[in-house]
Amino acid sequence: MSQTAQGASIATLTLGQREEQLRLAIDAAEVGLWDVDVATNTLYWPARVKAMFGISPDATATLDDFEACLHPQDAGHVLRAFADCQNPDLRTVYDVEYRTIGKEDGVMRWVAAKGRGLFNDQGECVRAIGTVIDITARKHAEASAERGRRRLELLNRIERATRPLNSAQDVMEVTTRLLGEHLEATRCAYADVEADNNRFTIRADWSPSVPSSVDVYSLELFGPRATSNLRMGRHLVVDDVDRDLGDEGGAKMFNAIGIKAIVCAGLVKRGLLVAMMAVHQAEPRQWNAEDLEVITEVVDRCWAHIERVRDAAALRLQDRRKDEFLATLAHELRNPIAPMLYAIALMKREKDPARLLSRTEVIERQTSHLVRLVDDLLDVSRISRGVVELKREVLDLSALLVQAVEAAQPGVNAARHRLTLSLPDTPAPILADPSRIVQIVTNLLNNAVKYTPDGGELSLSCTVEANRALIEVSDNGLGIPAADQSRLFDLFTQLPHTGAKAHGGLGIGLSIVKSLVEMHGGAVEVQSAGLNQGSTFRVSLPLETAPVEPAARAVPPATPARRGRVLVVEDNPDGRSTLVELLRAQGHEVIGAADGPSALETARHMHPEVVLLDLGLPAMDGFEIAERLRSEAGVPQPRIVALTGWGSARDRERTAAAGFDAHVTKPVSPEDLLKTVDHWIGNPR
Repeated sequence: MSQTAQGASIATLTLGQREEQLRLAIDAAEVGLWDVDVATNTLYWPARVKAMFGISPDATATLDDFEACLHPQDAGHVLRAFADCQNPDLRTVYDVEYRTIGKEDGVMRWVAAKGRGLFNDQGECVRAIGTVIDITARKHAEASAERGRRRLELLNRIERATRPLNSAQDVMEVTTRLLGEHLEATRCAYADVEADNNRFTIRADWSPSVPSSVDVYSLELFGPRATSNLRMGRHLVVDDVDRDLGDEGGAKMFNAIGIKAIVCAGLVKRGLLVAMMAVHQAEPRQWNAEDLEVITEVVDRCWAHIERVRDAAALRLQDRRKDEFLATLAHELRNPIAPMLYAIALMKREKDPARLLSRTEVIERQTSHLVRLVDDLLDVSRISRGVVELKREVLDLSALLVQAVEAAQPGVNAARHRLTLSLPDTPAPILADPSRIVQIVTNLLNNAVKYTPDGGELSLSCTVEANRALIEVSDNGLGIPAADQSRLFDLFTQLPHTGAKAHGGLGIGLSIVKSLVEMHGGAVEVQSAGLNQGSTFRVSLPLETAPVEPAARAVPPATPARRGRVLVVEDNPDGRSTLVELLRAQGHEVIGAADGPSALETARHMHPEVVLLDLGLPAMDGFEIAERLRSEAGVPQPRIVALTGWGSARDRERTAAAGFDAHVTKPVSPEDLLKTVDHWIGNPR
């Protein structure tokens, strides 16, 4: 239809039709019309407008109702605007947005009203007419958007402010301050929940007008119901502590610190309560959903950031400890090597047999020290990889403590200490690896020897309590500051105050002790009153109900082993020549080979009874040599012993699967090596 034809059609509408068309348009736009007869103060409101003021459709509405339903904060400017539109001198357009409080339902709504006054020829306002629409939904959307904007602005401010920080404490302090200011709170506090899930530590709080709350607390302060909810990640929300809690529910505690309203938002990770953010108000406060939402998001982000900062700090600490460890390791390795080199130089110059013997004793002592260092390093590696094998048996703990004392006695005597031993009157059976228990106690005794001035008092005691055995190693030595006791069992830890008395060490012994004790189902702890107050280490081990296994019967002395043919396969010239010389001194016929081909050639004409075979050889490794020896036709099969620096359980499994008869890890004592060779020569295939 053309515009001309459409216009002609509209022009033919009657007045009634036009009014109906206007009514439909107004209804579609959800617009309410209002009309005031100024002369009679009569108000006309249709049902739609009455609904905006909480008035029933059939109820009478007056100008008094209009004024009474205005929100107190909006009434002043709305009434002024309404008066100005009726003022002959101003004749302004009435255009306002305001809140209403429903007369019958008490509901708050937002409306937007427009209108103007109608004036007679004398300039008097006789009517005021206009429209009004309900804008509650729009206002809520705008408020929600504004709250979202403010929330994002807060989160961005916190992120920008904490991003450069590398201290967890600084992150907490900045976060609590910004959140507290945003919420206009009295106090805002961040707390870590301890591993026991019963205590929490407020590490930082923002409290500009009230005392700080930094301290350690029990979750039970909140009462059983609130504590349970917090552990499940539900917030504690209290608008008025007196009304909502009462004295028995915690109001007395909050009143004592001047708090009338509180939100405590718990953060649960992997099923455990890990952190809380608390916001306090000195007056009752109705917390809204937006308050809770922002508190929840801030505690989540704060915890994540703190964990990242702590992880980064731990990595930096680990890196520093690694550097310190490598420097210490170099120092500890050089220390025994130096006297060994001096002793060798003197042996080349001296002819006196007595002096030569003293030089060899120096080399032997320093070599033993190196072996202990390597053994400790290997223990750390095995423990960290979870490959330590415990050879458990039921035995009396007292016997193992006696062995530990025997092992530590030389150091005790050298430092002129007095060591007392107290054992239980009854057996203390434990299911344990005896060598590892002796290692644990010997390590603790050696530490007591190290860190006690010469002529000190040491004690080792064992008692039985309920179903556990308690071992105590005490000294009256240097002691341990309280701040350092929690990290004493960490790997590579060396305390600065022990420097002059430490006699070296890699800072790994107590870490090994802790790991081995825990592998036996026990626990270890340290107590010290502080510097120069001595220390006490306590080890708790579970008792075993099974009887102690009887000691093995004495085995009659073995007859001297016969001499035999031994092939040594080793690519290190010094290692090969000294081992060949050692075995020849024992009376064996010995030939050395530096690699696989020469070893196989030697075996064809020598027919060795025992082959000591290194694994890490050039060109052809020990596994291939062993396989070739086993497959040689017409050659008697020798006993093959792996003599190698590789000593893990997986290495032993590989050599056993490859057909080796035994696996000996370097460095091995000469006596043990000779016993191994004698054993296999006495047991030919």
